[in-house]
Amino acid sequence: MIVAPAERIARYRDAGIWPAQRFDRLVADIVARVPEREAVIDPPDRVEVVGGAPRRISWAQLDAAVSTLEDNLGRCGLGKDDVALVQMANTWELLAVYLACIRRGIVVSPVPPVYREHELGQIVERTSAKAFFTHARIGRADHAALGRAMCAAHRTLSHLLVLAGNSPSGDGVLDLGAMLAAPMSFPGCSPVPRAPVSADDVATILWTSGSEGRPKGVPRSQSQWLAVLDTISRACRMSDGTRMLVGRPLVTHGAMTGTILPWLHRAGTIVLHHPFAIDTFARQLREERIGYTSIAPAILVSMLSRPELLDGVDFSRLHTIGSGSAPLSPSVITEFERRFGARIVNFFGSTEGIGLAATPHDIPDPQARATLFPRLGAGGIEWDYPQPPQSESRLVDPATGEEIREAGRPGELRCRGPVVFDAYFDDQRLTEAAFDADGWYRSGDLFEIAGDRLQYYRYVGRIKDIIVRGGFNVSAAEVENLVAAYPQVREVGVIGMPDERLGERICAIVAMRPDAPAPTLEVLTDFLRSTLQVAAIKLPERLIVVDALPRNANTKVDKARLRAMLSDTLATPIQHASPTR
Repeated sequence: MIVAPAERIARYRDAGIWPAQRFDRLVADIVARVPEREAVIDPPDRVEVVGGAPRRISWAQLDAAVSTLEDNLGRCGLGKDDVALVQMANTWELLAVYLACIRRGIVVSPVPPVYREHELGQIVERTSAKAFFTHARIGRADHAALGRAMCAAHRTLSHLLVLAGNSPSGDGVLDLGAMLAAPMSFPGCSPVPRAPVSADDVATILWTSGSEGRPKGVPRSQSQWLAVLDTISRACRMSDGTRMLVGRPLVTHGAMTGTILPWLHRAGTIVLHHPFAIDTFARQLREERIGYTSIAPAILVSMLSRPELLDGVDFSRLHTIGSGSAPLSPSVITEFERRFGARIVNFFGSTEGIGLAATPHDIPDPQARATLFPRLGAGGIEWDYPQPPQSESRLVDPATGEEIREAGRPGELRCRGPVVFDAYFDDQRLTEAAFDADGWYRSGDLFEIAGDRLQYYRYVGRIKDIIVRGGFNVSAAEVENLVAAYPQVREVGVIGMPDERLGERICAIVAMRPDAPAPTLEVLTDFLRSTLQVAAIKLPERLIVVDALPRNANTKVDKARLRAMLSDTLATPIQHASPTR
């Protein structure tokens, strides 16, 4: 399955940007060089989560399991261009499934473990998926039963492969554990011979949420992934054999670029963690000699609140930590680096477009690194963070289409080049809407230009995450960044609330650090007004304090649930922060 236009493939192949190399060649080179090096280490609580004893798998063992599984996939009737839905926890078998499918030309479509029939059904209908890989259970959820229900409801879904402590029972259920261990026969199945797989064949279809109310599939080929093989490993100064602790589900674009690609590039070791538990995570940092990890901002804050968790962590080895998926507070970066000496890289990216990274080498000042990113294409500036050649970006006024070149004026980030996706899977209408007339991808993200040489982008928010207060547009993300600067705030979500006179007012929903007192609305707004000198138009006018913010399957703050929280409180009078009109 090739979706990139031939002209685009030729252009980037001839320029040496899209390599002809494949994932299996990388694995073969690693196995030839360091076969006994650990490749994957299971979560310590694997028995409780999915069953089966945790294992430590070498590169040679992983390669053998991948080869065996790939052969068995053909024997049971799966072949090139079939789409496989993969809903698995962070275990070594998940990585083996990815590599075996990609090696055979089966298109991997990973989904979060929390998805159920509604979300899965949409994806199966869109892709005509043929196979469903899962565990017998993940936590308390019966995923074997979910898989059977999906196969019964969707005629294309003919293969259910289940990983269990004991062989799963039931017609049509294939034992994934056995298929990883030894060659098998599959009576009643028509074997599919191995077909040639090129670097331009689609390797994955990843899913991203959208305002349209349905998931959007983003296909990428092996060569498109491998064009950024070394990006994160170079930006984070990873060395050969780096041991990486992974606390997020390996089902997203960030998981591929931030974990799987650097793992292959550095012949490293992935230390898995699932589900997230901060005490276990900290213990793994200490005991597994971790050299790199990526931590959500809220977890960084939690670790600052409990520094004893990090006693014994070798920060000479763990010298760089990645963070992203939510705004970072400048104080968090500064305090983490001051206490522990580990430097924070702030990542921004999307499933469809380019990635930006504020590294300590490009932006040494930790305060600036929390809010600024290199402006890709700024004239005469060479950045330490690598981007493939021919990558371009610009800001455009979403109302007028005018390109923005001056500082301080918000505009939509648009980009084009070898890392930008080709098209949404089987959705021409959405694809056409995603690009402007000149072929620039409309990211929907608002930035402004900053810096004395106009060399930075500063994130402002999402175009569709705007609060219109009295005719003025206020970015919810900007207010979130401001409120996050209040001492002891752990995480914050900002939404608009209906108002008959002004259209909308601003509501902030916050969770505090453990044992920290919550501010009143007056105290918070006085801090924003007096300390940060925030314009009154951006001050919250209602404050709701919760234990934790609700998050969706991709770990982003669930704004729909925040609005439901707000609706439950609207019977009480609105607290006005100021007499601003």
